[in-house]
Amino acid sequence: MTASARPANRLTACRFRIDLWLAAKSLPWRVAGKSFEQILAMATPGGRVDYAGLPVDYVSRRVRKAVRRPWLMRDRRCLREGLLGFEFLRRAGYDPELHFAVDPDSIASDRISAHCWVCLDGRPVVGDRQGDQVTIFIHRPPQSGPESGGAVH
Repeated sequence: MTASARPANRLTACRFRIDLWLAAKSLPWRVAGKSFEQILAMATPGGRVDYAGLPVDYVSRRVRKAVRRPWLMRDRRCLREGLLGFEFLRRAGYDPELHFAVDPDSIASDRISAHCWVCLDGRPVVGDRQGDQVTIFIHRPPQSGPESGGAVH
């Protein structure tokens, strides 16, 4: 781990890892029966910055690690990564975007091939686009800043 990827506050990092682990393990129950809009709202903590100062690469690496061995939702790894990455980057004070895409060749099949990933400042930080997929939706958090009461970077 590079010095820039190392959290400055060990207590914050410890709380973060515990909170992330609990969120990752409870995610299947938290999203069960919810609409797409409700799931996105759940992953968008408004104005809540619990882990300010954690580096982006630390958050994204920990998210990937937290979803490595799922109890449930095994076939939806990118969704787990995307939702958790988006939520915890927001809680670290960043303004990520959650991208959703589909493989156009799968639309005519019985099972649509979809994917999601998280970008920050236009670059992927948790997951990435796969193949020739077409982006169908980008979830952006409400604008933050001093005038909106959100996080300041």
